[in-house]
Amino acid sequence: MDVPPTPQVRVPGDSETSQPAHLTPTPAVATNVNANATVTQNSAEVEMGGMQDASTQPATDQEDIPLPDVQEEPVPSPKKTFNFVESLISPIVEIVVGKGDDETVLRAHQNFLTDAPFLAEFIGQFEESGPRQINLPEENVDAFGCFLQFQYTRDYDLAKSEARVISEADKTGKDMLRHARIYTLAEKLGLPNLKNLAHGKIHKIKASPGAELAYARYVYTHTPAEDVAIRRPVASLWANQSHILRHEVGDAFKKLCIEVPQFSFDVMTIMLDRKEKSSAADEIKGSARKRSRREI
Repeated sequence: MDVPPTPQVRVPGDSETSQPAHLTPTPAVATNVNANATVTQNSAEVEMGGMQDASTQPATDQEDIPLPDVQEEPVPSPKKTFNFVESLISPIVEIVVGKGDDETVLRAHQNFLTDAPFLAEFIGQFEESGPRQINLPEENVDAFGCFLQFQYTRDYDLAKSEARVISEADKTGKDMLRHARIYTLAEKLGLPNLKNLAHGKIHKIKASPGAELAYARYVYTHTPAEDVAIRRPVASLWANQSHILRHEVGDAFKKLCIEVPQFSFDVMTIMLDRKEKSSAADEIKGSARKRSRREI
């Protein structure tokens, strides 16, 4: 009877004669055999799949993956701070305001004028050694003086000759119109801070119906239709108080409504909107009462 041959295990890399066929592999050798078998299997998978899972690759075989370029955020340039001393030593500019008997020459340091985009355009056209003069014949001298006061002090006030505590209503509208002129000047110069300051001062004045009407006429003839910030309060006042105010300035109120149709339309719109809301509320209440009666 023939004895079957003893199985032989050949480790890759070893020669056929490196180990006798009759010897059984030691545990260590068996471990190497299993490891080599696993490597052989993985190699076959690489050849068949075309790409091996990155988790099975040794760390030394992984290639460095280039990181995307990081876009550095631009460093904002430091904001230029206002230097009062430098402004005081800047060149003097002459501003000729008004015309005829009202023409007045005002003088101011150039740096206090460049904050206004409207004036900065004139200053940008000055020659280095030429005259520095700006002509503004259509502007109000008093309003422009308040603008200069604001540029130097960040506020403005009534002239000392007119300074007083308003204990009674402004009957002529002089004070309201003064602030309104500063408001429109600030809009033209491009200074929102001065514009807001003037608007706030207007609402602190206690005015008579005649003054309110004069102010309404100025607002609706000197501001754009889209400037609801100043127009809306005017229209709301007359919409809410017209039944009282018009008795004291009836003819003047009628004249304003005819001459400035936009004022009439805005006042009427507010009144009609309020009436529609109240009518809708009454209908809802009436429906609720009818339902409650039916339920009873």
